[in-house]
Amino acid sequence: MPRLTDNPLLVFVLSLIGLWLCSQLGATVRRRQEAHGGHAPETFTIVLTASLTLLGLIVGFTFSMAVSRYDQRKVYEAEEANAIGTEYVRVGFLPAGDAATTRMLLHSYLDERILLYRTREEDQRVEIRQRIAQLQGQLWSAVQNAALAQPSALTALAAAGMNDVINSQGYTQAAWWNRIPTAAWLLMLLIALLCSVMVGYATSGATARSLVLLILPLLLGIAFMLIADIDSPRGGAIHVAAQNMAALAETMH
Repeated sequence: MPRLTDNPLLVFVLSLIGLWLCSQLGATVRRRQEAHGGHAPETFTIVLTASLTLLGLIVGFTFSMAVSRYDQRKVYEAEEANAIGTEYVRVGFLPAGDAATTRMLLHSYLDERILLYRTREEDQRVEIRQRIAQLQGQLWSAVQNAALAQPSALTALAAAGMNDVINSQGYTQAAWWNRIPTAAWLLMLLIALLCSVMVGYATSGATARSLVLLILPLLLGIAFMLIADIDSPRGGAIHVAAQNMAALAETMH
């Protein structure tokens, strides 16, 4: 099911509007308080400074989480390409007919894996995953039949290589599912909203009506958009490209 964070631009727009409204709320409360002769508590500046520091730390930690998951997806893409390339060589240990069939299936399998990286439409990705699952079954059957027909250490090595190919695809899929938890997003958003209210409360007079209150929502909106873009394997503009698989495909073809 699509997540809101899969659309970084929407995250930016919603966070910008929400945070700006909260800052205006804080400014309104401050104006009403001053109209009745009230003043901000003496410790308010300390609380505001501590809250903004906490918000900065949480945004930084969340950004680090997104980057680590992005790097993990890159590592598994390289490992999967290496597993496919290694197996492409190992199938030479099988009988000539089985080796040719398996290499042909590996060609098709690699093309489908590259296509999955490049496709954006969910309906098309579902069809690609189905074809990948079918090819995995055919690849395993081809190697298994050859290994059972002529059991040896070399055919076992080819079977082990095919197991690595299938496992690497599973690890890659798990890395795509490893996203920033929704609870972390909600916590960061809650603190950002409260900080915006306090920043709005800290202003008064003409300053509250100027563009000063737009600075913090704009900065946080950009930060949230960048985090969502890096964290999402599909949405936005920052993606893991199948560079290693594409290079392998050129070599194999």
